Amino acid sequence: MSSMLTSAIRTLPMSSARAAGAFARSLSCSSQLQATAQPKTKKTLGKSGVKNVVVVEGVRIPFLQSGTSYADLMPHDLARAALQGLVTRTSIPKDVVDYIVYGTVIQEVKTSNVAREAALGAGFSDKTPAHTVTMACISSNQAITTGVGMIAAGECDVVVAGGVELMSDVPIRHSRKMRKTMLTLNRAKTLGQKLSLISKIRPDYFAPELPAVAEFSTSETMGHSADRLAAAFGVSRLEQDEYALRSHTLAKKAQDEGLLLDVVPFKVPGKDTVTKDNGIRPSSMEQMGKLKPAFIKPYGTVTAANSSFLTDGASAILLMSEEKALAMGYKPKAYLRDFVYVSQDPKDQLLLSPTYATPKVLEKAGLTLNDIDVFEFHEAFAGQILANLKAMDSDWFAQNYMGRKSKVGAPPLDKFNTWGGSLSLGHPFGATGCRLVITAAHRLKKEGGQYGLVAACAAGGQGHAMIVELYPQ
Repeated sequence: MSSMLTSAIRTLPMSSARAAGAFARSLSCSSQLQATAQPKTKKTLGKSGVKNVVVVEGVRIPFLQSGTSYADLMPHDLARAALQGLVTRTSIPKDVVDYIVYGTVIQEVKTSNVAREAALGAGFSDKTPAHTVTMACISSNQAITTGVGMIAAGECDVVVAGGVELMSDVPIRHSRKMRKTMLTLNRAKTLGQKLSLISKIRPDYFAPELPAVAEFSTSETMGHSADRLAAAFGVSRLEQDEYALRSHTLAKKAQDEGLLLDVVPFKVPGKDTVTKDNGIRPSSMEQMGKLKPAFIKPYGTVTAANSSFLTDGASAILLMSEEKALAMGYKPKAYLRDFVYVSQDPKDQLLLSPTYATPKVLEKAGLTLNDIDVFEFHEAFAGQILANLKAMDSDWFAQNYMGRKSKVGAPPLDKFNTWGGSLSLGHPFGATGCRLVITAAHRLKKEGGQYGLVAACAAGGQGHAMIVELYPQ
């Protein structure tokens, strides 16, 4: 497929000069939008007979590069801090919460249901059920929509959803041979049986099984997939570096201007209080250009600079039925409206989910791309984002791979991830979805929009998209 896409899509490239100009223009779009933001009056997406589900508040502890201040903690410590931050900010009585759902990707074996352990640690009632979901990088998206479904069905009025990832410490297992020997040894009854088993242990039994951020079905890392995807859609190294620089520059601007309202401080036990993300590092095109390919060597275009980095972090979001929120005196931030999940080929189209999910969620909501005021897309790799934008803007791809008559179109960059994204803010796998949703809500209020579109890709060739509607001000 790669060669087919390469030959067909290369006729639609965004030139480096054009991309640079677009990126430069987008750097100033936030201040322009804020200065001229005017309330818009569009139809509400509420449906007769369906409960309105609202976001009351969303928070996250600072997202940190792995191996830094959170390195000695466990995942439930981070999730607990996010839950406590949410309680502090909202003053929500803990006994009012009907259910807690958390998303995570690489589970700590001691706390496999991290939602429950974090909830108990944060002081929630032991009578409050909690469960953990996993769906790769859209795990907290799944946690959110699980909560939406429970509220819409009338099972709950108040749900806390969230996500957590601690890449500083991941499970490393003994080899399978050693595991089998140890389990058998545990069942041995006599000294002779035990000695016999021990005598069969060989040096190679001690080689550990290291976790790999790779597809089980293809044995290929997402970085390799991003490199091939960028090549297929003619995304140059220069374009990727330009986009990555854009992400870091916009994130630094948002951080300096106090726009990242979802971040709550976290006093790390035995260390200082962490107050902001530490992966935001605007560089220069010259410095980024010196880095060598990270995955496909020596000709790949994906580098450490234009990829999201291994990140530790946790998030939490308070969902309620509209009636419950108003009854408790809360002013919601946004409605959560239509959403979709998609899946496709986990090899050649591993990271193309936003292209598939965006038109589906727009059609489900009865909207067009022009109706969307803010876009929040997960940035796994700059090449992945730019490949999706090109695919979305290609009639050929829509007709040959999506079964559509025409393209949906690419989101305009002046509405796209204007407060930074995963490349700069960080990507703790299970926690990113909550950041996307609450950022969309905050941007809608700040910029005077009504509809936001959140989209994300995930390992396994899956993805998610959701419409966020600003709550009437």
